[in-house]
Amino acid sequence: MPAEASSKLGALLLRLGGSLHRAECAVRALVGWRRAAVAFLAGAASVLAMAPFFLWGVLFFTMPVLVLLIDGAVESAAKGITASSRPTVRRALYAGSIGWWFGFGYFLAGLFWVGEAFLVEAERFAWLMPFAVTLMPAGLALFYAGAAAAAACFWRPGEERIIALALALSAAEWLRGHILTGFPWNVLGYALTWPLPLMQAAGLIGIYGLTLAVIPITALPLLALAEAASNPGWRRASLLIAALALLPLPLAWGYGLIRLAEPQPPPIEGVRLRLVQPSVPQRDKWRPERQGDIFFDHVNLSQQRPDGSFDGLSGVTHVIWPEAAMPFLPLETPAALEAIANMLPEGTILLAGALRADGTTDAELGRRRAFNSLIALNSDGQPVGIYDKVHLVPFGEYLPLQPVLERLGLQKLVGWRGGFSSGQSPRPLFDVPGLPPVGALICYEAIFPGAVVQSASRPQALINVTNDGWFGLTTGPHQHFHQARVRAVEEGLPLIRVANNGISGVIDANGRVLARLDLDERGVIDSPLPGAKNPTVYARYGDVVFGVLWLCGLICLRILQRRKTQ
Repeated sequence: MPAEASSKLGALLLRLGGSLHRAECAVRALVGWRRAAVAFLAGAASVLAMAPFFLWGVLFFTMPVLVLLIDGAVESAAKGITASSRPTVRRALYAGSIGWWFGFGYFLAGLFWVGEAFLVEAERFAWLMPFAVTLMPAGLALFYAGAAAAAACFWRPGEERIIALALALSAAEWLRGHILTGFPWNVLGYALTWPLPLMQAAGLIGIYGLTLAVIPITALPLLALAEAASNPGWRRASLLIAALALLPLPLAWGYGLIRLAEPQPPPIEGVRLRLVQPSVPQRDKWRPERQGDIFFDHVNLSQQRPDGSFDGLSGVTHVIWPEAAMPFLPLETPAALEAIANMLPEGTILLAGALRADGTTDAELGRRRAFNSLIALNSDGQPVGIYDKVHLVPFGEYLPLQPVLERLGLQKLVGWRGGFSSGQSPRPLFDVPGLPPVGALICYEAIFPGAVVQSASRPQALINVTNDGWFGLTTGPHQHFHQARVRAVEEGLPLIRVANNGISGVIDANGRVLARLDLDERGVIDSPLPGAKNPTVYARYGDVVFGVLWLCGLICLRILQRRKTQ
């Protein structure tokens, strides 16, 4: 019976392989706009692997399609080669166009929600929405174009072309996270961070290491099955390659289960947090006539238990408000400081996102420097800790080449004239009375792997305040929340996330969500502060791990290519 079952399984795989081979030939044969359209659709479909869908099985189809389209592009480039041609350049250009269309589809589908921000004050910014929604994905797609072009220079039939693409795409994603201040949103490796056991691998190799792995894992199996059907002499080897490509998944799952079964560190003694999610409509946030009402709404909500009953913050040691909870200068507003002092019991601390200005004049703009800050205030209404955001959002919090662009009619989205200045870099620890050393992160500072901890001393927790109200009820806030979870796993640190309109949550050092307020939900969370774990491999070595894996992949590629040449 086992032999019969094995025979039936083999026959089924061969039939499947035959169908795949026919589909493979059809995709390779595409030319012109059809090839570009399929690349675009494959890229757009790949977003289903990200939050909030987590349908990463789609990559087992879209990644082989990308490989086959590059196959076709390389073959098309070869047809036009003459004695005076530059075959490598021609091949790179053809493949680069496929990479660009794939990337354009991926980023357009994954970042469409950026357009929501331009509708908050539609009378001022709506005209910019079509440009932001299309030009930003078009620019980011250049990284994928460069990756496909670079991979095409080493393109050979067989599994080595998959390795070349994995090396090129993972390097492109790393560059995307660093060039021009960086924007590592929806890096491909996030596909392998759900469910929770798989996420634990981020603590070993980081999100870029997972990106290096995701291409072979998802591209090789179907291509190997198609090869087994079309080339009987390589059937056994092809099936072995398909099985080996999938092997990292059960290994990562097993590691994750072991990691999750480890004893969890106890909560920090003597700390009781209250996270406040007010769900203030973004259109009201920066209106001067609404600032008083919004402020006292925060005050009133802070004094309620999760069930809505009033407790006057009894037993709460630290209250946390989201980013820009006070979109004015509270340190220069005595009435606000007095109200905070009246709200807080003796010994309780408020951590609030707020604007802050110092006495230094910006020579270029001729006004005081302003900061997007997280301010700790004690029960006397006095500041006892300040963190100024370091990694500002281009065009949202500051304008690159501001004097020039303002003459062209461009403005940043925040309501502070001239935009914000950047805080101290590298990011210092945020020292707050009653808390262990913490790392403060404002808004999208939590999406940068390897950069959430920049101080010489390791924090014991991460606090991320954000205002995702700009992006409405779209996929954007879900993606943002998930990326913050992965930072907790990478560093082995708990992460406390407080958002204006969601998603707020308490996340332990393994990425478990211990408490959560969903998108557009109004309320509070009462929670202890989870304990930190020992530093992970990634926390100790950062992207050096990715660099070592990348070099190992490059060595494997060169060995395979030399063997085939010989």
